[in-house]
Amino acid sequence: MPEAITMPDVKGVIDSHAHIDFDHYLDDRDDMIQRMTNAGVSDVICIGTRLTHQSGPRQMAEYADNIWFTAGVHPNHAHDQDDYDNIDAYRAAVDHPRCVGIGEAGLDYFYTKSDPERQMTSFKLQLQVARETGLPIVIHSRDADQDMAKTIEDAAAEADLKGVMHCFSSGAELAERALNIGFYISFSGILTFKNTQSLRDIAATVPDDRLLVETDAPYLSPEPVRNIKRNEPAHVVHTLACLAEIKGKSIQEMADITADNTRRLFHKMAENKMGKGA
Repeated sequence: MPEAITMPDVKGVIDSHAHIDFDHYLDDRDDMIQRMTNAGVSDVICIGTRLTHQSGPRQMAEYADNIWFTAGVHPNHAHDQDDYDNIDAYRAAVDHPRCVGIGEAGLDYFYTKSDPERQMTSFKLQLQVARETGLPIVIHSRDADQDMAKTIEDAAAEADLKGVMHCFSSGAELAERALNIGFYISFSGILTFKNTQSLRDIAATVPDDRLLVETDAPYLSPEPVRNIKRNEPAHVVHTLACLAEIKGKSIQEMADITADNTRRLFHKMAENKMGKGA
Protein backbone atom coordinates (compact mmCIF):
# COMPACT_ATOMS: atom_id res chain seq x y z
CA MET A 1 0.00 0.00 0.00
CA PRO A 2 1.48 3.40 -0.96
CA GLU A 3 2.90 5.27 2.04
CA ALA A 4 1.16 8.50 0.96
CA ILE A 5 -2.27 7.00 1.67
CA THR A 6 -3.41 7.67 5.22
CA MET A 7 -5.29 4.84 6.88
CA PRO A 8 -8.18 5.84 9.16
CA ASP A 9 -7.63 5.20 12.86
CA VAL A 10 -10.32 2.65 13.64
CA LYS A 11 -10.81 -0.77 15.21
CA GLY A 12 -13.34 -3.57 15.25
CA VAL A 13 -14.29 -3.29 11.57
CA ILE A 14 -15.88 -6.32 9.87
CA ASP A 15 -15.50 -6.98 6.17
CA SER A 16 -18.81 -8.75 5.56
CA HIS A 17 -17.99 -10.05 2.07
CA ALA A 18 -14.64 -11.03 0.57
CA HIS A 19 -13.20 -13.83 -1.55
CA ILE A 20 -9.87 -14.28 0.19
CA ASP A 21 -9.70 -17.93 -0.82
CA PHE A 22 -9.13 -16.89 -4.45
CA ASP A 23 -5.76 -17.45 -6.11
CA HIS A 24 -5.16 -13.67 -6.12
CA TYR A 25 -3.74 -14.13 -2.60
CA LEU A 26 -1.64 -17.24 -3.11
CA ASP A 27 1.68 -15.42 -2.77
CA ASP A 28 0.94 -13.25 0.28
CA ARG A 29 -2.17 -14.52 2.05
CA ASP A 30 -0.62 -14.36 5.53
CA ASP A 31 0.68 -10.84 4.89
CA MET A 32 -2.75 -9.84 3.60
CA ILE A 33 -4.36 -11.07 6.81
CA GLN A 34 -1.80 -9.18 8.88
CA ARG A 35 -2.47 -5.97 6.92
CA MET A 36 -6.15 -6.50 7.62
CA THR A 37 -5.46 -6.71 11.34
CA ASN A 38 -3.16 -3.70 11.25
CA ALA A 39 -5.89 -1.67 9.54
CA GLY A 40 -8.35 -2.38 12.38
CA VAL A 41 -10.36 -5.10 10.64
CA SER A 42 -11.25 -7.69 13.25
CA ASP A 43 -13.19 -10.22 11.15
CA VAL A 44 -13.88 -11.16 7.55
CA ILE A 45 -16.48 -13.42 5.97
CA CYS A 46 -15.10 -15.50 3.09
CA ILE A 47 -17.94 -15.98 0.61
CA GLY A 48 -18.65 -19.14 -1.34
CA THR A 49 -19.48 -19.02 -5.04
CA ARG A 50 -19.46 -22.67 -6.16
CA LEU A 51 -20.24 -25.97 -4.47
CA THR A 52 -17.39 -27.56 -6.42
CA HIS A 53 -14.97 -25.17 -4.68
CA GLN A 54 -16.62 -24.93 -1.27
CA SER A 55 -13.49 -26.27 0.42
CA GLY A 56 -11.65 -22.97 -0.21
CA PRO A 57 -13.82 -20.71 1.96
CA ARG A 58 -14.25 -23.48 4.53
CA GLN A 59 -10.51 -23.99 4.89
CA MET A 60 -9.97 -20.26 5.29
CA ALA A 61 -12.50 -20.23 8.15
CA GLU A 62 -10.80 -23.22 9.77
CA TYR A 63 -7.45 -21.45 9.47
CA ALA A 64 -8.17 -18.50 11.77
CA ASP A 65 -10.68 -17.57 14.47
CA ASN A 66 -11.53 -14.26 12.79
CA ILE A 67 -12.43 -15.73 9.40
CA TRP A 68 -15.90 -17.13 8.68
CA PHE A 69 -17.47 -18.54 5.54
CA THR A 70 -20.63 -19.01 3.53
CA ALA A 71 -21.49 -21.72 1.00
CA GLY A 72 -23.62 -21.54 -2.11
CA VAL A 73 -23.74 -20.99 -5.87
CA HIS A 74 -23.26 -17.59 -7.48
CA PRO A 75 -25.73 -16.94 -10.33
CA ASN A 76 -22.87 -16.69 -12.80
CA HIS A 77 -21.84 -20.22 -11.86
CA ALA A 78 -25.28 -21.81 -12.12
CA HIS A 79 -24.29 -23.02 -15.58
CA ASP A 80 -21.22 -25.01 -14.46
CA GLN A 81 -22.52 -26.59 -11.24
CA ASP A 82 -24.06 -30.04 -11.59
CA ASP A 83 -25.66 -29.66 -8.15
CA TYR A 84 -27.24 -26.28 -8.89
CA ASP A 85 -30.68 -27.90 -8.41
CA ASN A 86 -29.77 -30.32 -5.61
CA ILE A 87 -31.15 -29.02 -2.33
CA ASP A 88 -29.37 -31.71 -0.32
CA ALA A 89 -26.03 -30.48 -1.68
CA TYR A 90 -26.79 -26.98 -0.37
CA ARG A 91 -27.87 -28.38 3.00
CA ALA A 92 -24.66 -30.37 3.32
CA ALA A 93 -22.48 -27.41 2.30
CA VAL A 94 -23.76 -25.15 5.09
CA ASP A 95 -23.63 -27.82 7.79
CA HIS A 96 -20.47 -26.60 9.51
CA PRO A 97 -19.95 -24.60 12.73
CA ARG A 98 -17.98 -21.87 10.92
CA CYS A 99 -20.52 -21.48 8.11
CA VAL A 100 -22.50 -18.34 8.90
CA GLY A 101 -24.61 -17.93 5.77
CA ILE A 102 -25.70 -19.28 2.41
CA GLY A 103 -24.65 -17.87 -0.93
CA GLU A 104 -23.58 -15.82 -2.68
CA ALA A 105 -26.81 -16.51 -4.48
CA GLY A 106 -29.08 -14.46 -6.67
CA LEU A 107 -29.77 -13.25 -10.18
CA ASP A 108 -27.46 -11.64 -12.73
CA TYR A 109 -28.94 -10.60 -16.08
CA PHE A 110 -25.92 -8.47 -17.02
CA TYR A 111 -23.80 -11.45 -17.96
CA THR A 112 -25.19 -14.16 -20.23
CA LYS A 113 -23.18 -17.19 -19.11
CA SER A 114 -25.96 -18.72 -17.02
CA ASP A 115 -29.52 -19.27 -18.21
CA PRO A 116 -31.95 -17.13 -16.17
CA GLU A 117 -34.18 -20.13 -15.44
CA ARG A 118 -31.22 -22.09 -14.14
CA GLN A 119 -30.21 -19.11 -12.00
CA MET A 120 -33.72 -18.85 -10.59
CA THR A 121 -33.86 -22.55 -9.75
CA SER A 122 -30.56 -22.33 -7.88
CA PHE A 123 -31.59 -19.12 -6.13
CA LYS A 124 -34.94 -20.44 -4.92
CA LEU A 125 -33.37 -23.59 -3.50
CA GLN A 126 -30.83 -21.51 -1.59
CA LEU A 127 -33.63 -19.31 -0.28
CA GLN A 128 -35.37 -22.46 0.94
CA VAL A 129 -32.26 -23.66 2.76
CA ALA A 130 -31.85 -20.20 4.31
CA ARG A 131 -35.40 -20.42 5.67
CA GLU A 132 -34.88 -23.98 6.91
CA THR A 133 -31.62 -23.29 8.72
CA GLY A 134 -32.21 -19.73 9.88
CA LEU A 135 -28.96 -18.72 8.19
CA PRO A 136 -28.94 -15.42 6.30
CA ILE A 137 -28.73 -15.48 2.53
CA VAL A 138 -26.09 -13.34 0.80
CA ILE A 139 -27.64 -11.95 -2.37
CA HIS A 140 -26.04 -10.89 -5.64
CA SER A 141 -28.35 -8.87 -7.89
CA ARG A 142 -27.41 -7.21 -11.15
CA ASP A 143 -29.83 -5.85 -13.76
CA ALA A 144 -32.57 -7.96 -12.18
CA ASP A 145 -34.30 -5.56 -9.80
CA GLN A 146 -37.93 -6.51 -10.45
CA ASP A 147 -37.41 -10.28 -10.51
CA MET A 148 -35.19 -10.03 -7.45
CA ALA A 149 -37.65 -7.97 -5.43
CA LYS A 150 -40.57 -10.28 -6.23
CA THR A 151 -38.56 -13.44 -5.51
CA ILE A 152 -37.35 -12.37 -2.08
CA GLU A 153 -40.75 -10.96 -1.16
CA ASP A 154 -42.42 -14.24 -2.10
CA ALA A 155 -39.82 -16.23 -0.16
CA ALA A 156 -40.16 -14.03 2.92
CA ALA A 157 -43.95 -14.40 2.81
CA GLU A 158 -43.62 -18.18 3.15
CA ALA A 159 -41.38 -18.22 6.22
CA ASP A 160 -38.95 -16.10 8.20
CA LEU A 161 -36.04 -15.07 5.99
CA LYS A 162 -32.88 -13.16 6.82
CA GLY A 163 -30.52 -11.74 4.25
CA VAL A 164 -28.29 -9.03 2.86
CA MET A 165 -28.15 -7.35 -0.52
CA HIS A 166 -24.40 -7.52 -1.03
CA CYS A 167 -22.34 -4.95 -2.93
CA PHE A 168 -25.48 -2.92 -3.43
CA SER A 169 -25.51 -0.94 -6.67
CA SER A 170 -29.14 -1.31 -7.75
CA GLY A 171 -31.97 1.17 -7.65
CA ALA A 172 -33.74 2.80 -4.73
CA GLU A 173 -36.89 0.69 -5.22
CA LEU A 174 -35.05 -2.59 -4.72
CA ALA A 175 -33.35 -1.18 -1.62
CA GLU A 176 -36.70 -0.14 -0.18
CA ARG A 177 -38.38 -3.47 -0.93
CA ALA A 178 -35.48 -5.41 0.55
CA LEU A 179 -35.52 -3.27 3.69
CA ASN A 180 -39.27 -3.76 4.00
CA ILE A 181 -38.82 -7.51 4.43
CA GLY A 182 -36.08 -7.01 7.01
CA PHE A 183 -33.00 -7.35 4.82
CA TYR A 184 -29.72 -5.54 5.30
CA ILE A 185 -27.85 -3.51 2.67
CA SER A 186 -24.09 -3.86 2.25
CA PHE A 187 -21.96 -1.28 0.48
CA SER A 188 -18.65 -1.91 -1.24
CA GLY A 189 -15.97 0.34 -2.69
CA ILE A 190 -18.44 1.40 -5.39
CA LEU A 191 -19.84 3.78 -2.77
CA THR A 192 -16.60 5.82 -2.94
CA PHE A 193 -16.45 6.19 -6.73
CA LYS A 194 -16.84 9.72 -8.06
CA ASN A 195 -19.71 8.87 -10.42
CA THR A 196 -21.93 7.10 -7.88
CA GLN A 197 -23.67 9.97 -6.10
CA SER A 198 -27.03 8.24 -6.63
CA LEU A 199 -25.75 5.28 -4.64
CA ARG A 200 -24.58 7.56 -1.83
CA ASP A 201 -28.06 9.09 -1.83
CA ILE A 202 -29.53 5.61 -1.32
CA ALA A 203 -27.04 4.86 1.46
CA ALA A 204 -28.17 8.00 3.26
CA THR A 205 -31.71 6.61 3.44
CA VAL A 206 -30.80 3.16 4.80
CA PRO A 207 -31.46 2.91 8.55
CA ASP A 208 -28.30 2.70 10.64
CA ASP A 209 -29.27 -0.72 11.98
CA ARG A 210 -29.40 -2.22 8.47
CA LEU A 211 -25.99 -1.13 7.16
CA LEU A 212 -23.02 -3.39 6.40
CA VAL A 213 -19.69 -2.72 4.68
CA GLU A 214 -17.61 -5.02 2.52
CA THR A 215 -14.77 -5.15 0.05
CA ASP A 216 -15.93 -7.89 -2.36
CA ALA A 217 -12.18 -8.44 -2.57
CA PRO A 218 -10.28 -9.02 -4.78
CA TYR A 219 -12.58 -6.71 -6.76
CA LEU A 220 -13.74 -3.09 -6.50
CA SER A 221 -10.91 -1.34 -4.66
CA PRO A 222 -12.31 1.87 -3.12
CA GLU A 223 -10.97 5.38 -3.38
CA PRO A 224 -8.24 6.35 -2.52
CA VAL A 225 -6.71 2.95 -3.42
CA ARG A 226 -8.75 2.37 -6.57
CA ASN A 227 -5.58 2.24 -8.66
CA ILE A 228 -4.60 -0.90 -6.73
CA LYS A 229 -6.27 -3.53 -8.89
CA ARG A 230 -6.35 -6.28 -6.27
CA ASN A 231 -8.60 -5.31 -3.40
CA GLU A 232 -8.18 -6.82 0.08
CA PRO A 233 -9.99 -6.65 3.45
CA ALA A 234 -7.76 -3.89 4.86
CA HIS A 235 -9.25 -1.51 2.29
CA VAL A 236 -12.76 -1.79 3.72
CA VAL A 237 -11.88 1.02 6.13
CA HIS A 238 -12.00 3.49 3.23
CA THR A 239 -15.55 2.47 2.33
CA LEU A 240 -16.41 2.70 6.01
CA ALA A 241 -15.01 6.25 6.13
CA CYS A 242 -17.17 7.24 3.15
CA LEU A 243 -20.28 5.75 4.77
CA ALA A 244 -19.50 7.54 8.04
CA GLU A 245 -19.30 10.86 6.19
CA ILE A 246 -22.63 10.18 4.46
CA LYS A 247 -24.25 9.40 7.81
CA GLY A 248 -22.61 12.27 9.69
CA LYS A 249 -20.85 10.00 12.17
CA SER A 250 -17.29 9.33 13.22
CA ILE A 251 -15.60 6.41 11.54
CA GLN A 252 -15.41 4.55 14.86
CA GLU A 253 -19.14 5.04 15.43
CA MET A 254 -19.83 3.62 11.99
CA ALA A 255 -17.43 0.74 12.59
CA ASP A 256 -19.28 -0.15 15.77
CA ILE A 257 -22.68 0.12 14.08
CA THR A 258 -21.79 -2.01 11.05
CA ALA A 259 -19.95 -4.60 13.16
CA ASP A 260 -22.94 -4.97 15.49
CA ASN A 261 -25.22 -5.30 12.47
CA THR A 262 -22.99 -7.95 10.89
CA ARG A 263 -22.94 -10.05 14.05
CA ARG A 264 -26.69 -9.71 14.44
CA LEU A 265 -27.34 -10.87 10.89
CA PHE A 266 -24.63 -13.55 10.80
CA HIS A 267 -25.58 -14.72 14.28
CA LYS A 268 -23.28 -17.76 14.28
CA MET A 269 -20.30 -15.39 14.43
CA ALA A 270 -21.23 -14.48 17.99
CA GLU A 271 -22.38 -17.97 18.91
CA ASN A 272 -19.15 -19.66 17.78
CA LYS A 273 -16.57 -16.90 18.26
CA MET A 274 -14.44 -19.03 20.55
CA GLY A 275 -14.46 -22.18 18.45
CA LYS A 276 -12.84 -23.15 15.19
CA GLY A 277 -14.33 -25.54 12.66
CA ALA A 278 -14.44 -29.29 13.00
